[in-house]
Formats: sequence, C-alpha cells, structure tokens
Amino acid sequence: MSAQRTVALVGRPNVGKSRLFNRLAGRRIAIVHDQPGVTRDVNATEVIDRSGPFMLLDTGGIGLEDANTPKQLIEAAEQQVFVAVETSDVICFVVDAKEGLTSLDEIIGERLRRSGKQIVLVINKVDDVRMENRTPDFARLGFGPGTSVSAEHGYNEDSLRFAIGTKLPPYEAPEKSESAGLHRTRICFLGRPNVGKSSICNALLQSKRLVVSEIPGTTRDSIEIDLDYKQDDGRVLPFRLVDTAGMRRKQNVASPVEFFSGVRSEQAIEKADVVFVVIDAMDGVTRQEQALLGKALSMAPCVAILVNKWDYAEDAMNEGRLEKYKNIREYRDAFEKSVRELLFFLPDSPILFVSAKTGWFVENILQVASSLNERMNAKLPTPAINRLLQKMFERRAPARKEGKRFKAYYSLQTGNRPITIRIFCNSVEKMDDNYRRYLEHGFIEKFNLQGCTMKFVLVGKPPRTSQT
Repeated sequence: MSAQRTVALVGRPNVGKSRLFNRLAGRRIAIVHDQPGVTRDVNATEVIDRSGPFMLLDTGGIGLEDANTPKQLIEAAEQQVFVAVETSDVICFVVDAKEGLTSLDEIIGERLRRSGKQIVLVINKVDDVRMENRTPDFARLGFGPGTSVSAEHGYNEDSLRFAIGTKLPPYEAPEKSESAGLHRTRICFLGRPNVGKSSICNALLQSKRLVVSEIPGTTRDSIEIDLDYKQDDGRVLPFRLVDTAGMRRKQNVASPVEFFSGVRSEQAIEKADVVFVVIDAMDGVTRQEQALLGKALSMAPCVAILVNKWDYAEDAMNEGRLEKYKNIREYRDAFEKSVRELLFFLPDSPILFVSAKTGWFVENILQVASSLNERMNAKLPTPAINRLLQKMFERRAPARKEGKRFKAYYSLQTGNRPITIRIFCNSVEKMDDNYRRYLEHGFIEKFNLQGCTMKFVLVGKPPRTSQT
C-alpha cells in the first residue's frame, strides 16, 4: 500500500482536469484557461474526503500539439504525467463529453491500461442532461460506463468522490512525525524565467518532482512541496517550498495565462515567510530583479538573494575568461559588492551562492531560511527602540521640509512579519524616503535583523481645532 493515498487526474489537453482539480480540492489552486497546455508541472494538494484524506495530482495534458510550445517542453511535461501515474494509487482518466471519444483518448487509455493502476473513467463537461446521450461511446475504452460530471457546475461530484473512494486502498492514519504540529517555514523562490527556480527545488528534494527545462516559462502555477530537513543535531526543520512561475515586466506579459501566473506568484509572496529572489550568476542583476525585489520587499517579511548557476562562474574562471580576478573568491566578493550596490534598498539581506546543477551549497538555503524566520519573531524592547532613535537623530538630523524637521516623540514595536515600529511624531509628511531608509538600516544593524523587512507606522499630531 502507498505511504500516502494518491489520485492523479490524467487526460489529453483541455478536457477540464485543472477545473476538476479545483472542484475536488474545494478551492481555486490550479490556473484554469481554455488555452490547451496551461498545466505543465504536476500540481498537488491534499483532499479531505469521507473515505479518508488523499493527495490529488493535476497533470499536464498528454498529446499537446501547439506550435507556440517547444517540443522539448511538451516532452518534459508529458514525462511528469507518467511519473505521477507510476506513483499514484488511482488514475482519474478525464475525457470530454462535448468533443466525444477521440483517437488520442484511445491511445491514452491503452497506455493507462498497461500501467496496471486502478482507473476511474471521468466523463467531464456533462453540463446538461442532453450531454448524457454522448457518454455511452466512452465505454469502448474498456473502463466501464464511467462517471459523468461537470467540473464547472459541480454536477455528480458526490458520485465521483464515491467512485474514487472505492478504488483507493484503506486509509491508515500515519504515525505522528517529528514535525507534526510545527509551523512550516514557507520558502518562496521568485525570479524571472529560466534562472533555475525549479532546479533549486529539485536539488533540495533530490528528485525531479518539477519540470526542469532550459526553455523559459515552464512553470505556470505556483507549486508547493513539503520538506522535512534533519540537521546534524537531530532537530527537524519543517519547510514548504513554493516554486513560482517566472515573472516578467507587465508590459512583456503576452497572454491571460501569463497574467494569472503572475497573480499566483504574487499570492505566493504574500503567504511566504521567506522569499529568495534567484539571480543567474552569468547575467547578474537586471532591471527585472530590481523590480521583483521591490515587489518582494513590499509584500514579504524576509528577503534573501540566491545567486544560482555558480558552477558556470567557476568554469569561466578555470577557462581563463575571468582573468581580471586572481581567483573565484575575489570574483565572488566583487559580484556580491556589485549586487549590494545595485540593490542598495535591500535590508542587508543575505546573499547565497549555489549551484542547483551540482547541488553545491544548496542546503545552506534551508539554514538561512530557518535563521531568517526566527529573526522575524524578535521582540524589541521599547526603551532600546527609543534610545536607538535618539542616537540616530543626534548622529544625523532629518532634512528640513517647509522650514521644519521631522521629530519623533515616542516609539514602540507593534507587530512582526514584517517588524512594525509605530512612531509618534510631529508630522507624518516630514519624513522622506532617504531618512526612512536610514532608520531602517539602523534598526537592522542594532537588532540583527538582516534580511527582515521593516515597516514604520507614523502617527502625527492631531490637527489643531479652531476655537470659536
């Protein structure tokens, strides 16, 4: 019996697998669009059902023919489908009642039959009673009459859940794991297309759970995967890895699918504990990274920089293409200095150099994420906050605005994630962005909050009311 009961939704493109996935999950997780080939990675979520919980997998369409999608990417996505088939207990073979039985359905059916798995034939898009007349043809696939459903409207959902439950192995409650009940640190990998976000997740998982391709734009949905990391001292650190779609500048977004992928990535940032912005070691910091970091800093409590593909830099050094530098350490120091100069607005974030391809230093990601997550729980003593502000005001006075300077009377911490400082002051408008950044760096240095975003909430004096 499988350690975890697993159900995979399989079928040709555009038969409604992602909509059915969302219906069974009870919430909108997968991107739904009429364009075939939207789902490329295997999307997963736990479904709590009367027969017991099971893991539901949404897979890419088999047999996609799209001139705009590279053949290499189609093959990689299809390979993931059959990895999902091999690891699942039950396969929901989804077909389209509106289009009727196709030759591709028959080819897929034959391949699923050879897998030896339990098959539930799901006849989707039966949106009204008249569509039932088209369902008998699917019996030719050899999986019985099938279950007619409408993923869009919820028709016959209970019958499908019952059919799945009868095919699944009996549910056995798992033994309590070391990480049970602990908060999972959510790590979100953010970056432009093709910087290696999925490869980093694979390196951490030591598997090829995600589609990895050199073709930009492979990941469309934000993919979440749980990982328990056991340290040398035996302590278990529970994580949830979130691989996001490659984000591009809004003016370069070419389709509604890309737009919704960007929305999902933004949602992933908002829910994250730690965001790693991934930079390509050969490209360095581009305007895209600057924009992404601005977005991450405005939405996430912790931000770090991850320089991937460092093996390429080492190859370049060995081949003499970096002759300006004595060794790879000198080049790395120069690279980090350049990153910090270009990203001067960072909260002194950690910068990690890794290679997803070789696995070099990837485990440092988990150590840094854990450390950053703990920093966000900091409780800053009110007297220490006010002493720090007084010293910083004495060291550098705010600039005058309209003849008056910004003054702070009293301050205290009012929240975490992000760390929030409320400052009672003479006038909210008197503090400019430069002075705000100066105060932020002072707090980060004093209280060891490197990588943590700061939020200053200013409370000005109430306006005077005229007496009559």
